[in-house]
Formats: sequence, C-alpha cells, structure tokens
Amino acid sequence: MRGERYLTKAHQYALVHERGKSRAGTRLVLKTLPNGLAFARYGFSVSHRVGKAVTRNRIKRRLREIMRAAPLAPGWDMVWVARPKAAGAGYAELKEEVDGLLLRAGLKLTYEKVCLEAD
Repeated sequence: MRGERYLTKAHQYALVHERGKSRAGTRLVLKTLPNGLAFARYGFSVSHRVGKAVTRNRIKRRLREIMRAAPLAPGWDMVWVARPKAAGAGYAELKEEVDGLLLRAGLKLTYEKVCLEAD
C-alpha cells in the first residue's frame, strides 16, 4: 500500500513534534519517534518562510524522492522540517544532509546492518 509510508494526519505530526527527538542540520531538521509498526513513516513540513509555493513544492518533491530510495530502519515516524536555507539547495546537497541526519539518528540501514539482520 503506497500511502502507509507517509504521515497523513495532523495528530500524527503533532505527536512526533511533541514527543520525538530532534536532530538539526543547516538545511533540515529531523524529528523522530518510535511507532511500533513494521515499517517507517515520514512526512514533510515546509513553511511559508522557506519560499513561495513553487519552492516549497520543489523541496518536498526532492525530499520525497530521497526518502523513497533510502533504506530505512522499520518502526519509526519521521518529520522533516525544511529551513529557509533548503530553498537554495540542490538535490545532491539535500541528499547529503538527509543521509547525514539519518545516520546520526541511527535510522539508515547500512550494508552491515542489512547483513546482520539477515543472519
């Protein structure tokens, strides 16, 4: 099911914002909370401070594609909050920051983790 990977309700975002742990980069902030499910869910928050609609939608499209391709640890809810510096960032810069924040949070599956889980 395609929609199960996304946070879709306001109360889901509120729960992650209230109880989750936060990790910040220069362009993005990652808030995480365990969800007890067999898969990871994520959502994006891009405010009007970041730019106009075209800019905000471009950032969300790029983040959606980056997250779609990322190997994620199951059982976590994530909210990505874009900072104004994200408006001037390209795909590669956003990907580098997402990868760094996921590694700091321990939510990105690396080759070693995948091999250990298979045993």
